[in-house]
Parts: sequence; C-alpha cells; structure tokens
Amino acid sequence: MRVSSQGVTVVALLADPDAPTEIAQRMARTLPARLADKSGQGRRFDVEVVSEPFTAGTEDPPTLMRRIMDRGRAESWDVVVALTDLPLHSHGRKLVVDLSHAHGLALLSLPPLGGLRLQTRARRAVEEAVLSLAGPRATEAEGPPRSQPLLGPFVSRLAPIHPGQVGEEETADLRYVVSGPRGYLRVLVGMVRANRPWRLVPGLSKALAAALATGAVATVNSTIWNLAESLSVPRLVIAAVGSVALMIGWLIVDAQLWHRSGEVSREARQRARLYNASTVVTVGIGVLVCYGGLIVINLVWALFILNGQVFAATTRTPLHAAEYWTLAWFVASVATVGGALGSGLESDEAIRAAAYSKREQERRHMLQDGDGD
Repeated sequence: MRVSSQGVTVVALLADPDAPTEIAQRMARTLPARLADKSGQGRRFDVEVVSEPFTAGTEDPPTLMRRIMDRGRAESWDVVVALTDLPLHSHGRKLVVDLSHAHGLALLSLPPLGGLRLQTRARRAVEEAVLSLAGPRATEAEGPPRSQPLLGPFVSRLAPIHPGQVGEEETADLRYVVSGPRGYLRVLVGMVRANRPWRLVPGLSKALAAALATGAVATVNSTIWNLAESLSVPRLVIAAVGSVALMIGWLIVDAQLWHRSGEVSREARQRARLYNASTVVTVGIGVLVCYGGLIVINLVWALFILNGQVFAATTRTPLHAAEYWTLAWFVASVATVGGALGSGLESDEAIRAAAYSKREQERRHMLQDGDGD
C-alpha cells in the first residue's frame, strides 16, 4: 500500500474543468469512507480535487500520462486519478482508462462509461483504480501486479471493454479500451451527455425568439388554418421531420460545427466520424426539445386566442381538440423553419458554447488555429 508519511494515502482527482470537475467534487464527499471500507485493515484515505485543463493542446494518452506524472511529482500525492470528458484513442481503439502502477497514475475518459448513471459508474471506476494503484508498488520491469483484478465497472455484456495494447515506451502498464458497435454507441452517448444538449435551448435565444414570433403570427393566419386541416398525418410528419432536419443542418453549417480532419489516417477518419455523429445527435436533441416546446406554446396560444365560430366559418370544420392539436403541430413546423432563419443572427461562438462541452470547445479552437497556421 502506497502511503504518505502520516500513514494516510493521499488521492488526487485531477479533473478537467466543467463536468469532470463537478463529478469529481461530488464523488470526493464519500470517496474516502468508501475506499477505507473496501480496502479494510484500518487504512485511511484523503481525497483532493484539483481542477485544471490538463488535456489542453493534446489528445495523446502517452503525452497526457506524462503530464499527470509530472504534476503528481510536484505535489505530495500518493495516487493521481485524472478525469476528462474528451474521447481518447489509442492504437485505433477508444480508450477507457490507462493505469500506471509504477507511478500510481490513472487516466480515465468519461465518455466510454456511457450517458446513464455516469456519476455512479465514474465513482466505481475511480474506486477500483485507486485500490489497484494503492497496492504494493510495482517496478516498470515487473509491470502491473498479477493480482490486479479486471476493473468491474468497465466489464459488461453491453460494452465490450477489454485490456488494450500498451507500447513499450509508454508510462502506462495497463490499459482498457472499448471496441465494437456497442462500444462505439456507448462512447457516442457519453460524448453527447458531456455536451449537455439541453443547454442548446437557452443558448439559441434569437432563434427561439424568431420561432415564437413566427408561431404566434401563423396561429392566427387563416391560410395556415386551411393548410393544417387539409394535410394528412403522413404529410404532417413529413413537414415535422423536414423542418427539424432543416434546423439541424442549418445550425451545423452556419456555425461551422462539422469536423473536417486534416489527417488521412484511418484513426483520424474514425475520430472525425465520431465527433460529427456526436454533433448531429447533440444538435438534434436540442432542436427536438425546442420543437416540443413550440408545440406546447402554440397549443396554449391557440386555446387562448382562437374563436371557434371564425375558425369553423373559414375552414368549414368545427374547432375541437383534434383541430387544436393539428394546428399546433403544423405551426410548430412552420415556426421551426422561422427559427432556422433566426439562428443566423446568433454568433458562431454562442452556438458552439451551447452545443459543446468546455473541453470540446477548446479542442475545436485548437484545430481551427492549427488549420489557420
């Protein structure tokens, strides 16, 4: 057991800003007691949370492990576990965690843990990593202890996570990676969760204002009434899908959210596809939330403003619940197109800030600066 001179194992959670720091701070409240309980023999742990952008400028796991090692040497830490919400890659695989038993280091990428119960999964992963790293110090020649258990939180039927290849010159001596379609899906869900797509709604204030104004005017327009009543359900569905797709495409193109890799390697193309998939899903969820909100607002507005006699005289159809719903649905599609036009008034930075996590924003800034050079 690696311990400080006071007989307490000092564990540092080195977390990227934003979501990783929040996760680290929450788990730090209960982590010392849980570690002491699991380790047994009266061992004590002290957990510190340090928030700093240790991934700035690179996504290379060996480079990050060297940074973490240098950072740990400058402090009186016995074990360092670094958390990031960036997806990391190694030898064509998506990295889950790197461990160095010789130096007491761990690098944990949060997206492969998925989007559900992330706090619990991250806590269990950190617990297993700390208990493994806090064991007897292994030399680099010996490698990781033979008694090292397979990390429980990383192994499941739904996410094929397994030990990965480690280079001879790397700081890490044990690595877990994810592979296969199910693993890809889990990483994608984790990336979307890290982007927090629900933040896109308040982040598009001008687009929402344009959509609400369009909806308010369309609701009292007799031509819209006749169109809504004449459209069949399949056509209403097509209008809804088309308006949402237009909004998603316009946001991605106008704010230059599409990732283009300057590299030609297979791994670079895989990364580009993963980043673009997360962008489409993130923006799509945000737009769908806006669309649902527009339906509700338009329905309430229609209930308040429409006159049944005028509506019936114009459309020759009584104004009942089905008519209210159909009109609100169709108006939401029309308003979404208006919102797409209004999104052009938003700055590209505002849209990126709403669509991406802090780490992802910095990563894209770095790529743009590199292309500019």
